[in-house]
Amino acid sequence: MRPMTRRLLTAVALTATLGVALAGCDKKESVSADDMSLGNPNAKVTVVEYASASCIHCGRWNNEVFPAFKAKYIDTGRVNYVYREFLTEPVQVASASFLMARCAGKDKYFSVLDSVYHSQEEMFTTGDYRGVLLRVAQSAGMSEAQFTSCVTDEKALKALNDRVEKYQASAKITGTPTFIINGKKAGGDDGGEQSMAQLDAAIAAAEAAAK
Repeated sequence: MRPMTRRLLTAVALTATLGVALAGCDKKESVSADDMSLGNPNAKVTVVEYASASCIHCGRWNNEVFPAFKAKYIDTGRVNYVYREFLTEPVQVASASFLMARCAGKDKYFSVLDSVYHSQEEMFTTGDYRGVLLRVAQSAGMSEAQFTSCVTDEKALKALNDRVEKYQASAKITGTPTFIINGKKAGGDDGGEQSMAQLDAAIAAAEAAAK
């Protein structure tokens, strides 16, 4: 599990960076309007994932485990899945990815994020962060001008930083990905990637406790 960066860029600094670089307790989490979620909001089990779009471990979990997790738990209404954004290095890639996904709209948020995760290897191999992210944005129906405006929106950047700082303080997250299932951190204090077998066990325990 990659340690989460302790340095969160300010809105102004992050805007400049983008311009250059891209040229617990046993209870369900309360879900806010800022959260991105899938599944049944009234499910007995809420699974919260704290993750970064630039975290290769998060990308691997998304690409290799999430499809089976979604089919078994989200599509069947057994869990409410909540994705919460964190920033890891390269911070400008994570920030731009999240801002772009939100600009695409809630109905496209997860498909855009999935495309980013599947494009991580290309981005990190070539270093062409802007080119790859622009292609993802265009595949979601955004123009280049809309993409540029989106990832340099100071108000949205500040809101993202504020969310990350709040989650870091309240949930005591030290790395990504971290999964919290009905208030309990999966994998113990260290969190980390969770296999389907590990998630099956944790969700079964949460369902039993919720009866």
